Amino acid sequence: MAAAALRGPISNETCLNSKTVEVNQAGRRRVFVQTENGCVLGIELDGCENARSVKKKLQFSLNVPTEETSLTCGDTVLKNDLSTVRNNSPLLLTRNCLHRSSSTPCLSPSVKNLHQRDESSPIEVIGCSTHFFGIKQLVSGIVEAMKNGIDPVPVHSGLGGAYFFRDVNGENAAIIKPTDEEPFAPNNPKGFVGKALGQPGLKCSVRVGETGFREVAAYLLDYDGFANVPLTALVKVTHPIFNVNNDGVNGNGHHQGNQICKIASFQQFIPHDCDASDHGTSSFPVSAVHHIGILDVRILNTDRHAGNLLVRRFDCGDGRFNQVDLIPIDHGLSLPESLEDPYFEWIHWPQASIPFSEDELRYISNLDPFYDSELLREELPMIHEACLRVLVLCTTFLKEAASFGLCLAEIGEIMTREFRGHAEEPSKLELICIKARSLLHGSEVKMNTTSSNDEDNFQFDLECEDSDRDISRILEDKLFIQNNSSKKNVTSGMNFLLKLEEGAEEGQEIDASSGTKIKESRIGSVGDKSWMHQNAIQDGGWFYRSGNEHLSTSSSFVTLADMNEEEWLAFLENFQKLMPPVFLNYRAWRVGKRLGTSCKF
Repeated sequence: MAAAALRGPISNETCLNSKTVEVNQAGRRRVFVQTENGCVLGIELDGCENARSVKKKLQFSLNVPTEETSLTCGDTVLKNDLSTVRNNSPLLLTRNCLHRSSSTPCLSPSVKNLHQRDESSPIEVIGCSTHFFGIKQLVSGIVEAMKNGIDPVPVHSGLGGAYFFRDVNGENAAIIKPTDEEPFAPNNPKGFVGKALGQPGLKCSVRVGETGFREVAAYLLDYDGFANVPLTALVKVTHPIFNVNNDGVNGNGHHQGNQICKIASFQQFIPHDCDASDHGTSSFPVSAVHHIGILDVRILNTDRHAGNLLVRRFDCGDGRFNQVDLIPIDHGLSLPESLEDPYFEWIHWPQASIPFSEDELRYISNLDPFYDSELLREELPMIHEACLRVLVLCTTFLKEAASFGLCLAEIGEIMTREFRGHAEEPSKLELICIKARSLLHGSEVKMNTTSSNDEDNFQFDLECEDSDRDISRILEDKLFIQNNSSKKNVTSGMNFLLKLEEGAEEGQEIDASSGTKIKESRIGSVGDKSWMHQNAIQDGGWFYRSGNEHLSTSSSFVTLADMNEEEWLAFLENFQKLMPPVFLNYRAWRVGKRLGTSCKF
């Protein structure tokens, strides 16, 4: 899934060879099944394995209940037939909200095969792609250090569980973040618990336990090391240092002598001097800021703050460290399942207002979002289709905006939402999507991009012909719909604008992709890290909070997953047609604002 050996786009031949190997191994495959509380079992599948036999092995080996549960891989709920499950796929065992019939006949496993023993290496890379060469070398050195008694060290900063794994010299070599120790996950070591794996996490459209594969996706998409993302992969790792919350909060979970197996993200540790919050931004190279910004736009990074930009100083030979490099980390809140409000720390840096270089424009023009999607499907079979559509949309937007001549700061501004009072309004990118989506249903969305004396923003008039289906409650406190200074109702054809309120009714949850309410309470998104420090520490210890407490609100104005393939392609066609006139009006508005407000006091 990730390695230094191959960073550029793989050829069709490479993909074909990978699929051929997979077909040859169809009779014998290895999968990694994770329960909702974080336990992991590596299982060898043969041709007659089915969902029931896998559950039986989990029940006997991990002593977990499997009644009324489902095996899932990304968006797919696996029934009895597991022939479509690829080698090295991570699966999740989840509880059913509704009763499912289990009367379907299936083959029963023999008793001798029920007690599954996992005899793999302490760190096993999930996947067998050629992308893994560099990762496997790094893992080999860490495993050797573990055999010599050099144990990992917990990382005390941050909201989730993380551990420095060291090499034979005792130096930090990698940082490992177990998926079940993320914020609000069952085994979070810092008390931020309350959700099961697969439920909404810090962001409403990023599920608990799924930030790890997003870290890997960012690395895979960073072709040729363009943005400097460190080596990253998913691993199955076994060590007694990991945390297990026996009491549901914090059970001093480092079980002496007990080997605890988990799925985790594995990222190479990069020695650095500080992060961007401790360094003056004026010294950052323009190219480094541009390269990181291009990646952030492609993957819709909702958490690019100064703390996850590492700064490494270089000696230019005169004894002074007057050159720096930037290393982006922590991409777990990127590739959301619906359009979110991104956070780009670089948006107001002067480097972001400098036009792209010819090499950068060439790199952007060579990006192929559909190839990117296929790459992630092959390497990360658990990824949701909604995430891939966000990737396609944002990459398409980036390519059009760059070719039009917009700079990085302008691109980021178009993608970022604005607040008017206490109301969060959709970004200009989301408004383009609203218009493109409405055209699929024959409704009309009028876009008035001229600026008035009172407002320096786009004004949109939304009118729909079918007034018999009134859903004016949707977005009435979020999206200002104006026609002759009066609000209009949003009617049929606009049901994709379903508001995903974080403060949903207790006992209910709103699915991020469909907007439908399902069981269990949900959590919200955290726009910044300041809430963590307010009363988070008392008497030298953590205040333990559930995932349902102290979270800000967030909304999703545009979803993409509810369209079928035909509608999705038509939507993209409309989206591309709508972008150039918006760019023209945006550029004119920006120039007018700059010239018209320079003398105001």
